[in-house]
Amino acid sequence: MSTFGGKTLLITGGTGSFGNAVLNRFLTTDIGEIRIFSRDEKKQDDMRHEYQAKYPDHADKIKFYIGDVRSMESVRAVTHDTDYIFHAAALKQVPSCEFFPMEAVRTNVIGTNNVLAAAVDAGVKSVICLSTDKAAYPVNAMGITKALEERVAVAKSRTVDPKRTKICCTRYGNVMCSRGSVIPLWIEQIKKGEAITITEPSMTRFIMSLDEAVDLVMFAFENGTNGDVLVQKAPACTIAVQVQAVCELFGRKKEDIRIIGIRHGEKMYETLLTNEECAKAVDMGDFYRVPADNRGLNYDKYFKDGDTGRNTLSEFNSNNTQLLDVEEVKAKLIKLEYIRNEMDAAGLKY
Repeated sequence: MSTFGGKTLLITGGTGSFGNAVLNRFLTTDIGEIRIFSRDEKKQDDMRHEYQAKYPDHADKIKFYIGDVRSMESVRAVTHDTDYIFHAAALKQVPSCEFFPMEAVRTNVIGTNNVLAAAVDAGVKSVICLSTDKAAYPVNAMGITKALEERVAVAKSRTVDPKRTKICCTRYGNVMCSRGSVIPLWIEQIKKGEAITITEPSMTRFIMSLDEAVDLVMFAFENGTNGDVLVQKAPACTIAVQVQAVCELFGRKKEDIRIIGIRHGEKMYETLLTNEECAKAVDMGDFYRVPADNRGLNYDKYFKDGDTGRNTLSEFNSNNTQLLDVEEVKAKLIKLEYIRNEMDAAGLKY
């Protein structure tokens, strides 16, 4: 029997791309129950029918709960008898969070606090909170609220018994072909014969697949300790390279690309580890672990006894990681089921 054998896993925001990736990986295993918690009944109904068709012998393991992480009452109603939680519920769109920052606060910050408080009260064994590279050196409302989500999780981890409840965060970059991401937009524009719109060609972004996002969460689940932030050593590419890769796969030309300029709150590059975090980060092969700063509030002693040790690792960002070329990005894209399905539908070879 596996670690998840007979256990109950709750996924907040479970109707999103990450929730679907987890279901596809775990549903046919010996896991006992997977709870999908979200506020959109239409998405839940669509998911229910999809998995009944795809996995008729296992779909009864999925239990759907309507609710909102903003409501402590609805969160408490779903955390009873739960063993593990993957907390993915969030407002993630940079422009919408810029225009409605308090909505981002209510979901990303207060909602996270609700999930963690309910989890601790219910005796949940492990909670993994999903964060984003935009939480490092945040310049927009989405990144600021996700940075606060991380701080809420780390603060909560200091007050719980780690033998009873473990709380960790994962931080990763752009997930290719996830809901609301740019590649599905480009493919839709290609299908309609429209211009392919990009913001700024020289902008760089980390890229990873949904499977790699699940791998990172599982790494945190298996290897993280209370208060950790876990980061994958992801590669990156420029927007120009990414859009060219998509164009070559779908038979479009550079002339079809139109530059529209940077949107509200966007950076030219993203950071996965800040310079300050690098000072104490632990290299774990394909991942970095940033342990919590568990010093107390009595700072008087640091006037006499400070910490002189520091790693030589500097800031880890999408400009100084491995930058992929067009062929390397195409190779990553072709591995994605979404891309293969779209190419099949268009009668294209891969």
